[in-house]
Formats: sequence, C-alpha cells, structure tokens
Amino acid sequence: MPEKPKILPLTAPEAIEERSLAIIDAEVPEPRPFAGRQWAIVRRLIHTTADFEMLDLARFSEGAVEAGLSALDSGATIVTDTEMARCAIPTRRLDPFGATVRCLLNEPDVVAAAKRSGGTRAAAAMDVALATLPGPLILAIGNAPTALLRLLHHLDAGIPPPALVIGMPVGFVNAAESKALLMTRADVPWICVSGRKGGSALAGATVNALAILLAGKG
Repeated sequence: MPEKPKILPLTAPEAIEERSLAIIDAEVPEPRPFAGRQWAIVRRLIHTTADFEMLDLARFSEGAVEAGLSALDSGATIVTDTEMARCAIPTRRLDPFGATVRCLLNEPDVVAAAKRSGGTRAAAAMDVALATLPGPLILAIGNAPTALLRLLHHLDAGIPPPALVIGMPVGFVNAAESKALLMTRADVPWICVSGRKGGSALAGATVNALAILLAGKG
C-alpha cells in the first residue's frame, strides 16, 4: 500500500500562506534567478500556480517593480481585462494607498463599441480605459491578447504610456506573440510571463504582490 500522506496541522489562512511561501523558498535555494522585490513577485506567481516554471518565464523591464510601487502609492487605477482578475485583487490591499481596481468589460459603451467594430470587448475596454480613466494607470492583462495588442497600437500612436503593464495573457492565439512584442519596448514598464502561460490569477497575484511590498509585508 502507498504510504499515507502526512497532513500538516494548519488551518489558519495566514499560517497556510506562510508555510507555502517557506516551502517555495526551500525548493528554490539561493542563489536564485531573481532577488529582492522581483523574487517577492515571482514567489507569488509560483504560490498562485504551484508552477515552478515561473522561474523561467517571468520577465521584468528595468525599473518595472519600482514603477508599479510608485503608481500604487500615488493612488493608481488598476484596470483588469477580466472580472476574474478584478476579483483576485481585494480592495483591502488597495485602500491604504487610495488605489482602485476597475474592469470595463461589461460597460454598455464597451459592449456597444465591440459590436460595432466586430472585435473583442477586451480591446474596446482598453480604448475606453486609456481615453477616460485617470492616471496613473496599471494595466493588468491576464486573459486577452487583443487587449495587449490594442494597447501596443495606442503606444505606437503616441499616447502617454501607463505607469505599468502587467502582460500575462494566456492561450494559443497571439498570447505569446503579444507578450513578445511588449517585451521589446523600452517606452513603458512591464512585468510579463513569457510564452503561452499566464492567466487572470497571475495578473491579480502580481498586483497583490506589489501591494504587499508597498505595505512593508513583502
């Protein structure tokens, strides 16, 4: 018979999280491919997915973490491309900084614009967010390559860049390609998960990691 698994006597959420992070630290001994604040974010990505491949897939532009922290501290508006990502970012983490999180996917003007264009609501939501929401903006894209490609189109057209782009769309059609394009840019700070992997949970986890760092709990 297989050996009976050992269940840890942990039930409190804080204790479970602390033990999980300690296990990650132990399984990725120093020297690690990331250090300091970058490691705090990558560790959260691993914690969210139980996927140590994040060590190979996570990418940061120069100064991206600092840009995100500064934006949060200035009361950033965080724009997500899905309601799932919005729900992954608890307001209790943002309230101390006056930051807010929005998803425009179901706004009537976004739905109408997508119908007129024949494109995705995610792309139409990006148009509306960039045109109407106050800065600084953190764009957390975890699902829709069309949203990220639309952002890149606007950057090419000369709009002021957002404070930070969290580029983590998941999938098989233009997900890896849109992130690869983002990672060529030096005109906007970005944090990415390269390749096909990504998702709303990862985009939300990145924002949460930044908020925890800013609160001094990293």
